[in-house]
Amino acid sequence: MKYGIQWVRSLIFVGQAYFMMLVIGLLWLPWALISPAGAFAGCHAWCRWTRWTASWMVGLKTEVRGTPPTDEVIVAGKHQSFLDIIMIYGSIPRGKFIAKKQLKWAPVLGQYGMRIGCIFVDRGRKAVAIKRMAAEVEAGKSNGGQLIIYPQGTRIAPGADVPYKIGTGVLYSQLGLPCVPVGCNVGLFWPRIGIYRKPGTAVIEFLPRIEAGLEVDAFMGELEKRIETNSDALMAEAGFVAK
Repeated sequence: MKYGIQWVRSLIFVGQAYFMMLVIGLLWLPWALISPAGAFAGCHAWCRWTRWTASWMVGLKTEVRGTPPTDEVIVAGKHQSFLDIIMIYGSIPRGKFIAKKQLKWAPVLGQYGMRIGCIFVDRGRKAVAIKRMAAEVEAGKSNGGQLIIYPQGTRIAPGADVPYKIGTGVLYSQLGLPCVPVGCNVGLFWPRIGIYRKPGTAVIEFLPRIEAGLEVDAFMGELEKRIETNSDALMAEAGFVAK
């Protein structure tokens, strides 16, 4: 019975969150089309709404630890569900993503993506995608902001062992920017797939930055160590025991 009630609450929460994505997106769209500031404001408004409604609709509170960057950096995060995207993006002033090119043509979402400076790539062609990512990010450096990337490339279930992809290291090397790692435990409460949202406190943590200048292999090793160590600690703090 308790699980069933929570599932229904979760369904209502998910439904209203996506409905409000459309509502907020349309309300802020005129400003977003005029200025990127409007696009950032609209995205942040939806992030705040979703975190607020999660806290009382399904009992899922959110906590951001560490110091979110405000300068031009790469933000490399653990990706367990859509919630870490919401929390990371909502915590930094001018976030932008590397996204699959199909999203560019999605109604409202695509317009916002272009206005905040997202880089759209074809992930099916790995070598070409990495080269294009680096070129497009380099071309957009004058816009500043924080480039958000997920080194494992997809959502990873808590406890799963999935290798880190070299693309983050290539961007780090070619752009000459520092990188801020981000750990999380959000997948324990908001799964990568499914409706059910578990009550508790989901945490992301912005970790000390890795300064520019390391060799790619050294950078990737340090990045993985920091993210995985922190994420494991946050999940253990929430009671997760790896199988």
